[in-house]
Amino acid sequence: MCTRVVRLSESRYDEIFKKLVRSAYDGDLAGEMERLRRAGDENTERYVLYAAGGGDPQAVVFKVRECSRECGGGDPCRAACLFDAIERDSRGRVVIKPNNCTGCGKCVEVCRHYSLVDKKEFVPLIALLKDRRVPVFAIVAPAFIGQFGPAVTPGRMRAALKRLGFYGMVEVALFADILTLKEALEFARQVTGEADFMLTSMCCPIWVSMVKRVYRELVPRISPSVSPMVACGRGIKKLHPDAKVVFIGPCIAKKAEAKEPDIRDAVDAVLTFQELQQIFEAVGIDPAGLEEDESEHSSTAGRIYARTGGVSRAISATLDRLEPERKIKIRAIQADGVQDCKKVLEDVLAGRLKGNFLEGMGCRGGCVGGPKVLIDPAAGREYVEEYGARAASPTPVDNAYVLELLRHLGIASTGEIIDDKKASFLIRDFRQGGESGPVAAGRPADSA
Repeated sequence: MCTRVVRLSESRYDEIFKKLVRSAYDGDLAGEMERLRRAGDENTERYVLYAAGGGDPQAVVFKVRECSRECGGGDPCRAACLFDAIERDSRGRVVIKPNNCTGCGKCVEVCRHYSLVDKKEFVPLIALLKDRRVPVFAIVAPAFIGQFGPAVTPGRMRAALKRLGFYGMVEVALFADILTLKEALEFARQVTGEADFMLTSMCCPIWVSMVKRVYRELVPRISPSVSPMVACGRGIKKLHPDAKVVFIGPCIAKKAEAKEPDIRDAVDAVLTFQELQQIFEAVGIDPAGLEEDESEHSSTAGRIYARTGGVSRAISATLDRLEPERKIKIRAIQADGVQDCKKVLEDVLAGRLKGNFLEGMGCRGGCVGGPKVLIDPAAGREYVEEYGARAASPTPVDNAYVLELLRHLGIASTGEIIDDKKASFLIRDFRQGGESGPVAAGRPADSA
């Protein structure tokens, strides 16, 4: 397999983050923060604040400095915004409208001068990781495979995370398996005629936000499932009530999803792949050189969620296993990237769509094309396909480990997975709104 590593230019913000991580593990965080502040300027002060996890606890995107149109014409941040949250004020400054911002991070992705940054949430956890009295679990997105190099197997990644102080690592693919069962049964329940259709709520927070904020008429058609990240976090906390959970993936938008009021109980912090790589570098851990830790038990279905079309393929295969004689099969339509998501949703409203199952990914290629990946998306997709093919079970229906895990979570049979009481930890009500405002009036990201 040919892998092209994405070359990352390390910013001042990234350098400060790594210094804070190292000093926190060395027990000198306060001293390092003071040294950085004394040696820097106003921008450094803000970088230190947000790299250390400070600022408004519900915010994701922050302003560091005024924008002086250094991008060479146009407003890339404004053009990238999916929800018209960015505009220019009378003085020419970029202003972020708090009621429109979802914290998706698209503006941060295109801001090459680091006027806008997303908060890093790891440093406040280091004291817990060092203390070890509270179990802190790392949960890794299905896109992780291959991101840290071909030699970094799931077992070596687990060993590396334990070196950082995590109690254990769980692949979110395992809970993607559980939600695959749920989505298949939701489809069977919702789609009973040729004119019926369902929008999957997994796994992309940008897709879900688009439906909730812009295409509200379609909210009744969205499946009432949490994302695999939320299911995994809640599942761990059902089994370990005192645990903390940290999600690791390629997406800034997951930081905002984790703060939404109705699901903020699930995940305590979110790291990106790039941040995790910086953490490994800061403390001198090379995952490729570690011994293998225990193996995983997810099926092909859960592992392929990381690429566009994977959710549809997983749920279709599972429905065929559950109801092989069913007349109305899944006719999936996959939206690949933001513009494609918009087109698909507009086609639905205009009655131009022929499919009955809609899957949307805000990043081209799916999560393997996320803004914080470490390798080329095409290589990421190859790794995901190969890892999926190596699974012992093709679907969760065939996976005895998944069925046993469900029993531990209080679900005795696959049919109970759509029981609102027994499977309440897998359910959310999109009709209630329930999105936090990642940027609010008067907060540091108010203008840039």
